[in-house]
Amino acid sequence: MKTAVKLELEEAKLMIEAAKKKSEEIHVLEAIAIVDDGGNLIALERMNGARLTGPEIAAAKAFTAAGHKRSTHLFNREPNGPALPGNEAFGIQHMYPGKFALFVGGFPIVVNGEVVGGVGVSGGNGEQDTAVGTAALQALKQSIEKDGYEVETAADIKR
Repeated sequence: MKTAVKLELEEAKLMIEAAKKKSEEIHVLEAIAIVDDGGNLIALERMNGARLTGPEIAAAKAFTAAGHKRSTHLFNREPNGPALPGNEAFGIQHMYPGKFALFVGGFPIVVNGEVVGGVGVSGGNGEQDTAVGTAALQALKQSIEKDGYEVETAADIKR
């Protein structure tokens, strides 16, 4: 048997607030989604004025990051991104239509070396979505490191 760390609503809310703060700092309107280790939505928020399509896209990015234990932009990174034409996972997005995102803005939430969920961000360009997503991870790290937990905060996460 294995003891598992579980992401809860309190942590999800904390991450969303940090993501919104970063969004405001860099002047971009975002939708932010947090999912658990099974890809199930815990929390979702669309900032006032953010794109109407953002919540669906953010949720798909979070689902993909949690389910495949990697930052979503790594699927298409040259030369070995698994979803690139000719590589092992080309076409994988068709397996989960509408739920699988292969572009920047999804990051697994890794605590003590285990993926406990995902964060997805939609509304800015790749650089902005990355800044907002990693701000959410950094907030989680700062919140729980005092309790002995380690949180990965890099943009490029692959488990």
